[in-house]
Amino acid sequence: MRHLFTSESVTEGHPDKMADAISDTILDAILTKDSEAHVACETYLTTGMALVGGEISTTTYVDIQKVVRKTIKEIGYTDSKMGFDYNSVAVLNTIHEQSTDIAQGVEKISIENQGAGDQGLMFGYACTETETLMPLPIILAHKLTKELATIRKNKGISWLRPDGKSQVTVNYTNGKPTSVSTVVIAAQHTDEVSHSEIKEEIIGKVIQKVIPAHLFTDKTEYFVNETGRFVIGGPHGDTGLTGRKIIVDTYGGVGSHGGGCFSGKDPSKVDRSGSYAARWVAKNVVAASLATECEIQVAYAIGVAKPLNINLDTKGTSKIPEKDIVKLIKKHFDLRPGLIIHNLNLKRPIYAKTASYGHFGREDPDFTWENTDIALKLKEETGI
Repeated sequence: MRHLFTSESVTEGHPDKMADAISDTILDAILTKDSEAHVACETYLTTGMALVGGEISTTTYVDIQKVVRKTIKEIGYTDSKMGFDYNSVAVLNTIHEQSTDIAQGVEKISIENQGAGDQGLMFGYACTETETLMPLPIILAHKLTKELATIRKNKGISWLRPDGKSQVTVNYTNGKPTSVSTVVIAAQHTDEVSHSEIKEEIIGKVIQKVIPAHLFTDKTEYFVNETGRFVIGGPHGDTGLTGRKIIVDTYGGVGSHGGGCFSGKDPSKVDRSGSYAARWVAKNVVAASLATECEIQVAYAIGVAKPLNINLDTKGTSKIPEKDIVKLIKKHFDLRPGLIIHNLNLKRPIYAKTASYGHFGREDPDFTWENTDIALKLKEETGI
């Protein structure tokens, strides 16, 4: 049985990802000085303007203007010819304090009894398609956009600009990835370069460098800047908004996604911490060989510590009954928000680097939700 599946990614210079990066960099700047701060920061970008808003309660001061301009500069918008640059952009700050009605459920409470900062449902997913236990299409899509940014910053392709997107379609046979069917790249560029040069360099220096050779076939198709021109990009070409690329942030459309985004939110918001914990659980279940595919749903009520439900779906791949896996999860993973924050050490300034190229499947010691530290206990207890 054969089927195709497609995932996409965007570069750090895509306007929505820039908005995520600004929101998360502001969060990090606050957590550096005040680990108990409550932050829900949103960013809106358009031609010549960055608008920052949201609810923040903190004992420290952060220069929002400085953080916004520094982030835009590091991403690569340094020239007014792009229609948006760090030096001339107008930065508007409309941040106010967090609602006291919300705060009373999460402040000055023991970590065991700390309630969720909002209601919501979170999903975690893992599978055996890649070494990082992530779906192959999203991993390849992220590697392509990351390479676009790397080669631009290293000046390996002189005409590249920060904005860009990728899309990868993978062939599956009997549920296993076998080859890449199509690769789509949209790369922002300077005005003078020809479409033929763009296509040749992107295929040779990015696509064929990133995607393993054994995944290509003589039927693999490449679509590079198919409109023929992508000079106007970034916030000058399209508005950017925090939280508008949530499928890029998670599993590329494989599995499910809850109702909220991650970026700009401190870990008391279960949109973020609950989703990270759900990935941690799912990854450990798969790493323990209890299943080759695992999706977990966790639901919360605002101000309530204990999850309302834990639902497990192994897509028919589990080696023991799913109800027994749920029992193991409840025994070895405490999914109360305060304990998630404590056990995954989430009150640290680690979030700016999550803003681009996915929150999951990354080999970074700060991404504690990627640890498979419970897998051995699960294996020993089940004898698998």
